[in-house]
Amino acid sequence: MNEIRQFQRGYIFLKGGAWHLRYRQYEVNEDGSTTLVQRSHKLADCREPYTTKRSVRQLADEFLTPLNDGSLANDSTMPVTRFWTTRYLPYIKAQTRPSTFKGYQNTWKTYLQDRLNMQMRHFRTVDCERLLRQITHERDLTTTTLRHIKQLLSGIFRYAIRIGLLNGANPVQAACIPKARRGEDTHAYDLPQILKMLEILPQPAKAMVAVAAFAGLRRGELRALRIEDYDGTSLRIRRAAWEKHITEPKGKRGIGTVPLIPTAARILNEHLAMHHPRNYIFETFRGDPANLEGYARKVIRPMLKEAGIPWYGLHAFRRGLATNLYALGIADIVIQAILRHSDVSVTRQAYIKSDAADPRSISAMEMLEEAVRKQLEPETQKEREEDAAP
Repeated sequence: MNEIRQFQRGYIFLKGGAWHLRYRQYEVNEDGSTTLVQRSHKLADCREPYTTKRSVRQLADEFLTPLNDGSLANDSTMPVTRFWTTRYLPYIKAQTRPSTFKGYQNTWKTYLQDRLNMQMRHFRTVDCERLLRQITHERDLTTTTLRHIKQLLSGIFRYAIRIGLLNGANPVQAACIPKARRGEDTHAYDLPQILKMLEILPQPAKAMVAVAAFAGLRRGELRALRIEDYDGTSLRIRRAAWEKHITEPKGKRGIGTVPLIPTAARILNEHLAMHHPRNYIFETFRGDPANLEGYARKVIRPMLKEAGIPWYGLHAFRRGLATNLYALGIADIVIQAILRHSDVSVTRQAYIKSDAADPRSISAMEMLEEAVRKQLEPETQKEREEDAAP
């Protein structure tokens, strides 16, 4: 769209104990046409050092500069809500996974869509902080949820800057997240719980648990496993299933091969021999990826409840694999490779759930004890000799 520029100095006036600037700008209508409208902007309260029109002229000129030099696009006058609908939503739909896109939509509808009617160009860092505080005051949210809201807002303005609709720094980036309650702790299944499940569950639930617990697959990856992805000793991770969508696995390292321990392989072989799936290892009667959550709700959870084992969801098996390997002294960098995380910090912070001391720390302290003991031995021997002397 061609930018329409018109140099102006605006009109400064005093109202309600404050200096205001009346100015004109072109705004984009719903049909894409432009209309010249008159707006006003508060410059400063009428007090030292701003007691005259002359004293606030510099503030007015600074405000009008981007309008006069054309550094602000006409489209930047559109409300944030319209930018979301017409620009950002189509962009993220084309660029992100269906599950990620749905998550963004839910966050917007739940927390933001009724709060962002201001123009894109007028949204500042202070507005972002005020918005986050308001949401926190009205909703009992966790810090993690607030972080997701801020990330979505930041993505909106980052995209606006990338396409030239805005210039300068992202107004969301410097905003601070207000204090909020901690999220609930996530859970990881330990080895005794897993073995007890394998003892009581029937097929195919037994195979689902075995693969989830001993290969650490994400739920979507587990659903999307095809017959040809299993060679008897390992699983090739090539795709993921979410609802009716088949996509690539999550993350830069999502595609890969995961070794399967013999215990899990035997259980999986038993399932394949019993059910003879046609396409997917866990599938519906029509040959589509199985609804694992529905199966867990109908079959797995009632049986675990009867056995006194809590149900924390399929992802608890992935955390469990990380935690159980760590307890055996496996380095976190190796666990990262098995889980196919892009960053080892994700493995450390979100997947290793252990209150026990780091096995490597225990080993290091044992080495320290050995060094101390060796240093003390000569002195102890000398004390024994002195004690034995007549």
